[in-house]
Amino acid sequence: MRADDRATDGLGTDDLVEPRRGGDDLEERPAEDSRRDGPRSQEEPVPALFRPEQVTEFRTRWQDVQTSFVDDPQRTLRDADQLVAEVMQALASTFADHKHGLEAQWQRGGEVATEDLRLALRRYRTFFNELLRS
Repeated sequence: MRADDRATDGLGTDDLVEPRRGGDDLEERPAEDSRRDGPRSQEEPVPALFRPEQVTEFRTRWQDVQTSFVDDPQRTLRDADQLVAEVMQALASTFADHKHGLEAQWQRGGEVATEDLRLALRRYRTFFNELLRS
């Protein structure tokens, strides 16, 4: 890699230890930041995709992975792959929990009031937007 390629590839040494600001934060964000199609009502909480302690653990482990690169690059890549897989599994688990909760709101059997269905659809929209934002 040429020196001028490194300058334009978008990553610097600071990116290896500290995450970039303003784009990859996994923690719960204020409601107004997570929806692009208008203000959020008080009824629509932003679902957290990860528990705060998970975020801390993942970030700590990611820092450890990155700092071990010089000593053992191949092992570092295996560790990075494993950590990313764990984050994806945690996200899938969170998604399944949220989905079951949403389904419970409208799959109660019998007649479900239109207003309840409307509220369930709003919650789906909120969760959908949160998934795409992340």
